[in-house]
Amino acid sequence: MFTGIVREVGHVLSIAPQGDTRIVIACARPAAEIEIGASISCNGCCLTAVATGVEGGQDWFAVDVSGETRSVTTLADWTVDTKINLEPSLRVGEELGGHIVSGHVDGVGTIEGLRPEGGSHRVDVAAPKALAPYLAQKGSIALDGISLTVNGVEDREDDVLFGINIIPHTWAVTNLADAGVGSRVNLEIDLLARYVARLRMAG
Repeated sequence: MFTGIVREVGHVLSIAPQGDTRIVIACARPAAEIEIGASISCNGCCLTAVATGVEGGQDWFAVDVSGETRSVTTLADWTVDTKINLEPSLRVGEELGGHIVSGHVDGVGTIEGLRPEGGSHRVDVAAPKALAPYLAQKGSIALDGISLTVNGVEDREDDVLFGINIIPHTWAVTNLADAGVGSRVNLEIDLLARYVARLRMAG
């Protein structure tokens, strides 16, 4: 499990076919501290560290990604130097600073609007229609692994548009500063919203 609080922004060093796809990601965290088999949220996707190392003074870890994962997330868009939001899995006793995030992507959204709003950045995201029942104003959502609050929702014929406001700190310590209109982002709905919707269906 994760909290949606990004610990650092890494970047892709290499992508190569190896069984499925092996992706090597540069990180600031010492490679010696990353256990093989550890779960790491990479832009909101829970991936497993299968190798670690240091090359030219740069720490890195590698993950293997299946074709299925690439097909339902933005991982197929990654190229060398793509910036990646990273968060290690939550340990027992650690503070839950954001909200409970599983690292299982529910859909891919597309940024439709991006503009300053006060001291923050307003970001409008078009999400698949299937996620509409789980999006509510003041509810939580993970966008590329970042725990955020939904500030508005608009149901449309073919999709649902939701808006979020990114404070300067979050903008500075995540990869959102590199995003633009048309960028695709991984979305994970709030776990609580998922269960509430299921209970309503059962009732």
